[in-house]
Amino acid sequence: MRIIIAAALLVAASAIVAGLLAGGADSGEDTVRVAFFPNIGHAIPVVGLENGVFASGLGNTTISAKIFDSGPQAIEALFADSIDLAYVGPGPAINGFIKSSEKKVVILAGAASGGASLVLHPDSGIKSVDDFAGKRIAAPQIANTQDVSLRHYLSENGLNSAEKGGSVYVINVPNPDIYTLFVKGDIDAAWAPEPWATILVDQLGGERMFNEEELWPDGRFASVLLVSKASYAQENPDIILEWIESHKKTESWINEHPEETRMIFNRYMEQELGSAFPDDVIDAALSNIEITSDPITESVDEFAKRSDSLGYLGRHGYTLDGIFYQPGDNTEAP
Repeated sequence: MRIIIAAALLVAASAIVAGLLAGGADSGEDTVRVAFFPNIGHAIPVVGLENGVFASGLGNTTISAKIFDSGPQAIEALFADSIDLAYVGPGPAINGFIKSSEKKVVILAGAASGGASLVLHPDSGIKSVDDFAGKRIAAPQIANTQDVSLRHYLSENGLNSAEKGGSVYVINVPNPDIYTLFVKGDIDAAWAPEPWATILVDQLGGERMFNEEELWPDGRFASVLLVSKASYAQENPDIILEWIESHKKTESWINEHPEETRMIFNRYMEQELGSAFPDDVIDAALSNIEITSDPITESVDEFAKRSDSLGYLGRHGYTLDGIFYQPGDNTEAP
């Protein structure tokens, strides 16, 4: 039954993504199109849309919500003019900003800190990083935030992925597929976001080797960011500021109402994707993540350095000048 639930989530999300990338439906001056994932780290858009905070803040502007399964897909949809705003990890946000010649992506705010873990399969035989050689470790789509973190961790410990001549097999698949591979014993570990990390532990007997925030200064790093097309932000400053204000109101509400947040999140999953997560899983997942509008700029800078060291940012160097949105001036960080 649990595999069926995971598969249903993947099929529904994939169908929505395919439709989005095929064309820019729902576009219009009075519509803002926003993308996010069915992960608890994306609680702000889910809760804010469900309890009407964004609708109230934007008044007559229609909101069209889109579900994705990975940041790179959402950035591709931004470039294809299929969406206007997206909640993504720092890896895809940075890649989208640097790789587009016109720097089409700007970061508007943070949405979450932490909320990812390296989870070991019960039969992996892994006790420490010294046991990684020959193991199969999964992460979501290549160049997404967990993929960057995994490959950086390997490098920091003198290891490399098999495709680059190393001994660790990095497998990039969507989160529901990570679940399925974990069930079958086809992977030894996974660097996964919440609530998938908790599902692997609570339902499948996985063991957290560590929470990723343990590897960061002060235990904080941006794991979800609110981004926009730069042109959309420049042309619609009122909508952008209203969205950011509603985003921050929702952040405060979530942190004051964790139980109601879980209920709203699961109701949304049931309505939109046909399957909800167990209540105890969502409660545990929420305890492993910080919902915050702080973009934690120093961690964005560090993710850029890591992505660059992995060859994800091209061969010509990079700059993050202008990546943080400023009303009327997209060239300075907030």
